[in-house]
Amino acid sequence: MIASARTVRLAVASLTTLFALFNGTGTAHATGGTGPAAVVSMGDSYISGEAGRWQGNSDDTSGSRDGTDRAYVGGSYDPTVVYGPTYASGCDRSDTAEINSAPGLNATRFNIACSGATTANVLRASDGGQSFKGEAPQADQLARIAASNNVQTVVLSIGGNDLGFTSVITSCVEDYELWYSYCNGSQQQKIAAALPGAMAGVGKAIDSVNAAMASDGYAPGSYRIILQSYPSPIPRSSENRYSESGWARTSTGGCPFWDGDSDWARDTLIPEISSALRNVADAKGVQFLDLENALQGHEVCSTSTQLATPTQAPSAATSEWARFLTTGMTQGTEQESFHPNAYGEQALGHCLSLIAAQSSGDWSCTDTPGEDTSGMTLSAMP
Repeated sequence: MIASARTVRLAVASLTTLFALFNGTGTAHATGGTGPAAVVSMGDSYISGEAGRWQGNSDDTSGSRDGTDRAYVGGSYDPTVVYGPTYASGCDRSDTAEINSAPGLNATRFNIACSGATTANVLRASDGGQSFKGEAPQADQLARIAASNNVQTVVLSIGGNDLGFTSVITSCVEDYELWYSYCNGSQQQKIAAALPGAMAGVGKAIDSVNAAMASDGYAPGSYRIILQSYPSPIPRSSENRYSESGWARTSTGGCPFWDGDSDWARDTLIPEISSALRNVADAKGVQFLDLENALQGHEVCSTSTQLATPTQAPSAATSEWARFLTTGMTQGTEQESFHPNAYGEQALGHCLSLIAAQSSGDWSCTDTPGEDTSGMTLSAMP
């Protein structure tokens, strides 16, 4: 682990280093992959590109939604423009997914992540893995890719669905809109109970990825695995531009959470999960990318951002980088809610490029409020 506190900006990242890392000249060449250099993203919705349809948020339910709906083409809505054929299955791999948005990756890019996936969907079938949404377990897909490509890097985001993220969000929204009670006490207990099993699953997923690579003849150390954590899509209460009272957080902002629940999610839940994932990464000897602050200042309802309007077009500098809550009846689909949108995915892509220049160590990637997606900062974790 690198202990220095130096900060690395994308503007000064070495493209030469990026080229070396993703073309095999910066690491030992894999004995299994003899094809073109490749990088593969695996896991769940936070890396598949869920919500990539949207660039910022708008309360306008018609037309292009003030320019935020990238699927509005020729007067109608076509989500396949963004998600391609994966929209039909719900895997929702967007054109702006992290791996597609990362600059400087001189390699063939494969995105086999799928929205809703759990660790069981990453494991090889021979390791007990399960098919999902009509697709083979992801580690088996990886093995096929690695057999005909020189896979240099595997980026993994997994564990959130094992913890029941969707259930947590649903409970907190219902407690705000229906029951007028806090969710954090009961949900913290559920997360605590699920965390050991979920992290064990993440460890098994990493083992299965390594086994898939070994089955193709890749030697240990001839490729990299980067395990990443989850960014917070909502701000702490002091950074929310809407009052806790009234209906603005529901009807306008799309962030219906009590202050106490927002603070718990932002400052307890997300850091707790990040810490647990880092422990797994360190135990398995893989790199860790901490993204808990990657949307800081660009979350849904953040005081540093604003909704797009007929007179204020969306921009990466001023818009929200996560999808607000939607029922799916007026805009898009419900499963897109609280995921990094096109801007957020571009920001995470910059984070991936930044860590690509670091051959070892655990790193955190942080957003700069008021800047666009190129303003990401990478810092070594103590």
